[in-house]
Amino acid sequence: MKQIAFIVILMLGVPGVAWSQVYRCDAGGETRFSDQPCGDSSERITVRDNRIGGSFGQNLPAEPEPEEADDQSGEPGKEEAEGTCRFINSTDLRRYLVREQVVKGMTKEHVRKAFGRPPETYPTPQETWVYQTKYYGNLYELTYVYFRDGCVEEVVYRKP
Repeated sequence: MKQIAFIVILMLGVPGVAWSQVYRCDAGGETRFSDQPCGDSSERITVRDNRIGGSFGQNLPAEPEPEEADDQSGEPGKEEAEGTCRFINSTDLRRYLVREQVVKGMTKEHVRKAFGRPPETYPTPQETWVYQTKYYGNLYELTYVYFRDGCVEEVVYRKP
């Protein structure tokens, strides 16, 4: 019984995928791929490993050391605001920007890329940007973008 348990544990440690060779054969104007050489003109193809996995942090540059915030130039808390926004996948972010959509968690820069420069802004009680949508020269819809700590907290569409 101990031998069977040892063999099972040993088999779990062995990789489950056995890579075979791939050969490319060009004959009579046709290209075929095979796991065995198919003549003198067969060419061995190297197939890269395409398994998904690994660490997401591979090959990333080291994070810079945080500097002392002695100078108070610029917007206070801007660095913190950019880091507190919800993560949006780059593919999803591009899709939103192309569709000119704004969603919760975007930064102010993302909103500017999607909607452009806001015609109206209200800093208090909560920072709000108001956009107007006009169809055929008439006011059709107002879009209110509410920010908290530099990130979109809510987007509200209202008819005038």
